[in-house]
Amino acid sequence: MEKSLITLVDRNDEIVGFDEKHVVHRNGTLHRAFSIFVVNDNGELMIHRRALDKYHSPGLWTNTCCSHLPKEMEMEQAVHQRLVEEMGFDTDLLFVTSFRYTIEFDNGLIENEIDHIYVGLYNDNPAPNPIEVADFAWVSLEDLERDVTENPDQYTYWLKHIVHNHFQEVKQAIKKLLL
Repeated sequence: MEKSLITLVDRNDEIVGFDEKHVVHRNGTLHRAFSIFVVNDNGELMIHRRALDKYHSPGLWTNTCCSHLPKEMEMEQAVHQRLVEEMGFDTDLLFVTSFRYTIEFDNGLIENEIDHIYVGLYNDNPAPNPIEVADFAWVSLEDLERDVTENPDQYTYWLKHIVHNHFQEVKQAIKKLLL
């Protein structure tokens, strides 16, 4: 079985190499990731519940799609490919911003990422990959903000971070999509 190599970056988000995903998360090596937020024409956000056997954050609700930049792939290609693999559809995506975060999970794995946020518009229900996704829901942005605050243990760390630190930027980009 071929190992999944992901893109390692420096603090300036410049590519410095590649390593196996599980090694990167054991060592806490800085790497590039992305988080996709897809809304429908009603402004509802598609969120998904991570599969129960994911290597970290199993069963937690998160944004529409998230992953790491694979070796030898451009971000523009990776975001679309992963959206299809994880949620069963593709759509145009708009880059919003990027940020860095680090979190150590209870199982000892570490996410140390520069995460690139994208938004998109889609009006049908997805066809999620059950290996990746346990469930999905459409929620209003306001309901998500409230629930992340009231029930933080139900959500992934990076989604909470985005809601608390970058949601205004996400909302502004979504507003442009809906015009």
